[in-house]
Amino acid sequence: MTTIDEAADRDHAIEDIDWHVFPDGAVRDTFAAPSGPLARVRFGDPADPRVVLVPGVAGSKEDFIHLFPILAEAGYFVESFDIAGHYESAEAGPHRLDPPRQAYDHDLFADDLIAVLEDGPRPAHVLGYSFAGLVVELALVRRPDLFASITLMSAPPAIGQVFRGVKHIGPISDMPPHRAAGLILWGIRYNLNRTPPNRIAFVRERMAATPRRCIDDVVGLMMTMPDIADAIAAAPVPKLIAVGEQDLWPIAQHRAWGKRIGARVAVYPTGHAPCETAPHRLARDMVDMFEGA
Repeated sequence: MTTIDEAADRDHAIEDIDWHVFPDGAVRDTFAAPSGPLARVRFGDPADPRVVLVPGVAGSKEDFIHLFPILAEAGYFVESFDIAGHYESAEAGPHRLDPPRQAYDHDLFADDLIAVLEDGPRPAHVLGYSFAGLVVELALVRRPDLFASITLMSAPPAIGQVFRGVKHIGPISDMPPHRAAGLILWGIRYNLNRTPPNRIAFVRERMAATPRRCIDDVVGLMMTMPDIADAIAAAPVPKLIAVGEQDLWPIAQHRAWGKRIGARVAVYPTGHAPCETAPHRLARDMVDMFEGA
């Protein structure tokens, strides 16, 4: 991997790209998860140690396009997938379960992740982005044998109603999930984070493909996260919290959560998406953890 300065220089040189295009050699397929077909992409040498990158609410596997070649070059086999109800996995959901269920729930996403991890070399290094960090925590507690390490990238550093800790809006975040989801989607739609043109065009495209019902349910799940902190702390795997200085949750909360679960905290001069704006530094810290493990 690069030095700290080289990694930062490479991150600063990143330009707006076509977010539909994975590196040459990436292989797409569809994984038959318990909730239905999940769109998946893999890159690198299958003989190398495995890294699984899990996108969050309103996200997709494309969020990790920058990370794929960096981690593969470092000697890792990288994969990601669209979680149920999202983008190219929009057909997956509670109606496809056996027996069918009425709504997306914590078990649906955790069971899907466990199935993905079982479908390949294990244990794997796993990154969960935002909401998916909660899913990774739930799956880790149930099946620690599937995990070589976990990276919680911009994941809520909390239990219960996790939006209460969000900067500025925390005190007013106790609202119905449908309304909270509407505010989140409004911020994305009107590009409050001033995302570059190609990126925001892609984000709006995939948002149109993701059913609103799914977003509402997931936001509701983020308001009802079970207290499994002690079980996470007891899981015998290395843990990394990777977060931007301008994340939704204050850095002090991430540091307190890291102390509670036994995770190292890495902070980058960016926002909620280090995988987009600081991928070289993020990959450097992930690989340092992998090699230590």
